[in-house]
Amino acid sequence: MATFADDRTEAPTPRRRQEARAKGQVARSQDLTSAVLLFAAFAGLYFLGPALIGSLIAMVAAGLCDEAPGQMSDLVPFASAIGLELLRRLGPLLVGLFAVGLIVLYAQVGGIITWQPLMPSLTKINPLNGIARLFSTRSLVMALINLMKLVFVAFVAYMTLAGSAGAILRAFTFDFHDILLLGGALLLELGMKLSAALLLLALIDYAWQRYRHERDLRMTKEEVKDELRSMEGDPNIKRRRRQLQLQLAMQRLRKDVPRADVVVTNPTHYAVAIQYDPDAMIAPKVVAKGTDYVAIRIRQIAAEFGIPMVERKPLARALYESVEVGQYIPERFYRAVAEILAYIYELTGRSPVRRAEAMAG
Repeated sequence: MATFADDRTEAPTPRRRQEARAKGQVARSQDLTSAVLLFAAFAGLYFLGPALIGSLIAMVAAGLCDEAPGQMSDLVPFASAIGLELLRRLGPLLVGLFAVGLIVLYAQVGGIITWQPLMPSLTKINPLNGIARLFSTRSLVMALINLMKLVFVAFVAYMTLAGSAGAILRAFTFDFHDILLLGGALLLELGMKLSAALLLLALIDYAWQRYRHERDLRMTKEEVKDELRSMEGDPNIKRRRRQLQLQLAMQRLRKDVPRADVVVTNPTHYAVAIQYDPDAMIAPKVVAKGTDYVAIRIRQIAAEFGIPMVERKPLARALYESVEVGQYIPERFYRAVAEILAYIYELTGRSPVRRAEAMAG
């Protein structure tokens, strides 16, 4: 038997997406923002680090030298000076990191403000639901992914430190200045590589989150039908509405077609009923038109009331596509329609032949 998840084969509708978004259910990787911030921080330190380290070394050396013993008698001014220097150097970087965090978050979820995820819910504190989530397939998959992340990050850290093992082993022979430089260089290299590795993993995680979000939003065929029914109305009501519209259209045909002088046909797909009163009209007027079933009904009414029908395939289609019901025909159709009217008047013995011939001229 197919599972309930297997029944969700339909893509989510815009309404389903909007409802999920209103509930705060969006595709978002918690690791992506922190990974981008970490990478941006080390990238900023890569450019700002040398000047910052040089400035700190100079300040520490000045504080430890014998020529400035007064600074060591009170550590508060000394620490304040270092703090201000750090703030001056790192202030632009911190502002930039804040902007980067906002940009990454907006790129993932867009502009959304909702308090619904913070609303209290019994399902969130139900211990049975918590145990079910803890031992669910999704939790096991996430645990496996986190373990793989840990192994990958440990491998990157090992390879980075292994490449600098010689320098680390010789560090006891360095002076204070060289040790600081070595430590800063190793920290920067390790941070850049680890942040790049974490960023790669975060991008993979974001792709997985998007896939899982799309899968969770999928709908069953019945859900799609129910939503369409709620948005557009019950299909039975719509069917009844179309039937009423068709009945009204047929009643109008019953009223308008008998007033026509001629019906131009395709002969089966198009029918256009034309009326012309030389004393009251400036040109012939379309009083009814239709295709397929409506065209058949027009011909039936015309035959019932003795309205002449003339087969002109190109003219019938052109009139149907160009002229609406109640409108006069355009001048480019005058000659063709006049010839038909003249032919009809000649057959029926009606008098406006000269007027029809005048239109043709």
